Amino acid sequence: MAREKKTPEELVSDAASVEMVKKSIDDCVDTCFSRAETQKTPCKFGTLGVCCKICHMGPCRITPNAPRGICGADADTIVARNFLREVAAGTAAHSDHGRHLVLNFKKVAEGKNKDYQLTDIVALHRIAGKYNIETVDRNDNEIALELAELFISEFTKQEETLETLNLAPENTRKLWKKYDIEPHGIDRMVVEAMHRTHMGVDHDYRNLLDHAFRTSLADGWGGARIASMIGDILFGTPKPVRSTANLGVLEEQHVNIIVHGHEPSLSEMLSAAVKDPEVVEYAKQAGAEGITIAGLCCTANEVLMRRGIPVAGNFLQQELAIITGSVEMMIVDVQCVMPSLPNVASNYHTEVISTADIAKTIGADHVSFDADNAYESSLALIKRAIDNYKNRDPHKVQIPSEKKPLVAGFSVETIRHMLGGRFRASFRPLNDAIISGRIQGVVGIVGCNNIKTKTDSYINTLTSELIKRNIIILKTGCAAQASAKAGKLTPETALEEAGAGLREVCETVGIPPILHMGSCVDNCRILEASSELVWEGGLGDILGGLPAVGVAPEWMSEKAVTIGCYFVASGVDVILGQSFHTSGSENVERYLCEGAQERFGGGFHYIPDPMDAVEKIMELINEARNNLGINKKAERKLMDMKDRRALDV
Repeated sequence: MAREKKTPEELVSDAASVEMVKKSIDDCVDTCFSRAETQKTPCKFGTLGVCCKICHMGPCRITPNAPRGICGADADTIVARNFLREVAAGTAAHSDHGRHLVLNFKKVAEGKNKDYQLTDIVALHRIAGKYNIETVDRNDNEIALELAELFISEFTKQEETLETLNLAPENTRKLWKKYDIEPHGIDRMVVEAMHRTHMGVDHDYRNLLDHAFRTSLADGWGGARIASMIGDILFGTPKPVRSTANLGVLEEQHVNIIVHGHEPSLSEMLSAAVKDPEVVEYAKQAGAEGITIAGLCCTANEVLMRRGIPVAGNFLQQELAIITGSVEMMIVDVQCVMPSLPNVASNYHTEVISTADIAKTIGADHVSFDADNAYESSLALIKRAIDNYKNRDPHKVQIPSEKKPLVAGFSVETIRHMLGGRFRASFRPLNDAIISGRIQGVVGIVGCNNIKTKTDSYINTLTSELIKRNIIILKTGCAAQASAKAGKLTPETALEEAGAGLREVCETVGIPPILHMGSCVDNCRILEASSELVWEGGLGDILGGLPAVGVAPEWMSEKAVTIGCYFVASGVDVILGQSFHTSGSENVERYLCEGAQERFGGGFHYIPDPMDAVEKIMELINEARNNLGINKKAERKLMDMKDRRALDV
């Protein structure tokens, strides 16, 4: 069935986006929303995952009348191969992000990069300690260099398993070993995935899917985890910051620069350079009152978490930001950057600048980012944006007024500190709140936006319903930005919407009921927080036993497939707002859902309706609480020391 034409109000949730979708129609500008209508019905064979084009005897497609391809591959093999290739691509994307940071980190440690520094020495020593790197009587650069070399080896290992796997609870690691899904070097896993899926190699769907889980772990407990740790050392461990979100953060009398993509090296430097007195004065001479730098997608989350830089929007707002007519320059690097941006920008004065040599776009001006001269490169880009200010057409400027306050920056270290204080930082209060039932469980809500659903609607409905039910929410990526635009990332949300138990905890600790933990690469922070719950005691000894669920309501990318796999392989049930392209094989679907559940303790669930998802989440959390023996009401009692000793937790 072809898509029906929808009104702007049916396409997007927030007023700013509605306004800009209407403006795109008035300005005759093609956007992802209009292109979705021209695409009409998606390819059925692609949706089912039964199209195979890995060799040139085909392409082949599986139908009831043609149950095997030319080589003899059936639907199980073809669907599993396609799925593994998606996981490999997602792992490559996030882990390459980590690699770029590690290589820069090594240069800093060697004293070869003057513009970056070891910003968070406490984080350096903390992380080095996780890998048993000696820190006593050694200078910081020496420690950093040894850590950098270790991280580089995580990419290149051939036979040994990743050392970063040791950051997971012991019983979870035992499960990986039992089912032989412990990954070796990150690069080897991706290469092996491509080899296995080459024509004539691996045809057993179970073997292919096992390697999908293995490869995903190389990302979630390898490349992505490394990216977060290095980011903390180089740029600082996130701490709570106040900022604002939505297109209203753009300023009519300012030079507006938007950073978009995923890797923080450039955006961090731009955030520093924009305050340089030289460019501030340069902007004033150009007739502007100042310079506004704002972020889109996960680059926005990176600089928000550490610098408080405002968020212009999430994935499906990238074209809409340009349509405001007020953006002098959009600077992009890698991932989630639409190739349509230069076409949209051609209707306005906006310059689109690509900066990563692996990510060029026709119509964008490519300026290769020089990490060895990062500050000077950033100053040059900012001055170029200022020079473009005079080309703005005032008649095309329409900045929505909508923007909302937010609080972000909830790293695991920050959560531990807020729960226990400076001298007794601990997850104990959170564990106790879960055991007592004040908080029923933890839900991670992550992922992108998808044109197939009304933008942010599923995310925001699900979030509001869960906090009413005393579920604390951990968020990353575009899902976190959806809550920010809805004005829900504030402590006041606990007072206005949270259930009584969750509200009590939030008031006591001083946190919102929805914790923004960072970019999509920071999904590993959610697993880190989950591990802390296990180690703190009283909630079992394995990740798969926690009252915790992951949800990707509006996901769309290959990275999301990988993220879902490493959560499931870690024992966490994952609910998806839309299914994978795997429904052409009942065996593959069963293996990803029931089979994974039996082996790891978590499986996939496809639930397109947010209220149905709420019910399933509560069912899963109640089941976990029953298994832990904590799902019982108890009278509140003021406990003395004798009572506390008797708890034995």
